[in-house]
Amino acid sequence: MAVEVILPVLGETMDEGTIVKWFVDVGQTVQKGEPLYQLETDKAVLEVEAPASGVLREIFYQAGSKVPVLTVVGLIAAPDEDISAYKPSQVEQKMPAAPVAELKRAVEQPREEQVPPRIFVSPRARKMAEEHGVDLARIKGTGPGGRIVERDVRAALMVETKEVPVMPAAVESVPLAGVRRIIAERMSASTHTTAAVTLTTEADATNLVQLRTLLKEQLESTLGFAISYTDILVAVVARALREYPYMNVRLVGDEIQTIAQIHIGVAVDTERGLVVPVIRHADQKGIVEIARTLRDLVGRARAGKSMPDDLSGGTFTITNLGMYDIDAFTPIINLPECAILGVGRLRQMPVVHEGQVCVRQMMVLSLTFDHRLVDGAPAARFLQRIKQLVEQPYLLLG
Repeated sequence: MAVEVILPVLGETMDEGTIVKWFVDVGQTVQKGEPLYQLETDKAVLEVEAPASGVLREIFYQAGSKVPVLTVVGLIAAPDEDISAYKPSQVEQKMPAAPVAELKRAVEQPREEQVPPRIFVSPRARKMAEEHGVDLARIKGTGPGGRIVERDVRAALMVETKEVPVMPAAVESVPLAGVRRIIAERMSASTHTTAAVTLTTEADATNLVQLRTLLKEQLESTLGFAISYTDILVAVVARALREYPYMNVRLVGDEIQTIAQIHIGVAVDTERGLVVPVIRHADQKGIVEIARTLRDLVGRARAGKSMPDDLSGGTFTITNLGMYDIDAFTPIINLPECAILGVGRLRQMPVVHEGQVCVRQMMVLSLTFDHRLVDGAPAARFLQRIKQLVEQPYLLLG
């Protein structure tokens, strides 16, 4: 009996994926559990396994195709089985055999809003259309089932306002797609929907440098890698969030929700763009466990093999640009989180310490927070606590 190959749902926000390549050609034998094709989501590139053993008889979507989730993309059957009844026009958007309710319990999809006459649109797309006076009835949706999504409204705006950029005679262009498109959408949403304020402070990180040097000397041979400043800063921020839970919040509708768990994301630069692996329950981990977890997450992210859970569920983000000789900057909040901490480079500077001018290791910390959720003074106290823990990291032992 023929078995349909279905593009899976791999995360709460996933509504489509791009087939990067097929590992098997039509007519070749496959074994259940073997890699069948490579799939790019908005967060990662993954290998999808064959759901059954047999021969790959049909490929309905070739490499490069952007396909809605739960769509039949191929067909596995016996070599001599009659599959003439299966046509691409009949299998598009077809649901798998598993009960729909079961799928919904596993992955909760965003609710659709219905706009008469029978126009289906995502909440964010509808809000954008209302703000710019776009007639949804004139837009053809490209989301699952023809749903209108944000990119469709943006495209309509470009046409209606005739905002066609004048390009130089010689120019190389690439589509705003994949991870780059997701980054653009999220950064734009963050700057347009939050009341972002950035506070900066300078911390004496001399003791932090000494601690990191000691940990490196004592543990590198055992661990196989050196503890980094980011590892220690994750522990610092986790402690501060536990002590100041009003920073570990998010806005849901008209409610400010305080999140009991502390899941810290760390911004990582990869060939595919910026991704944010998440260290779950960071406040319950020591520096060594944080370091091991972060290396595993970063390794998968840079190899393009992150699982969706690796890159979701964060409650606070750290972004460190110190290695690029950046002193201070204004990080953008990673929605739906309330705040993000930017970390600058370490610099030896002459400062007054205990009444004497001496050279110390200094670091600039930049906290961007959503003023809708937290006022300036409480946010300043939180940043002050981070500075205190950076300057006296032995307090992490208390």
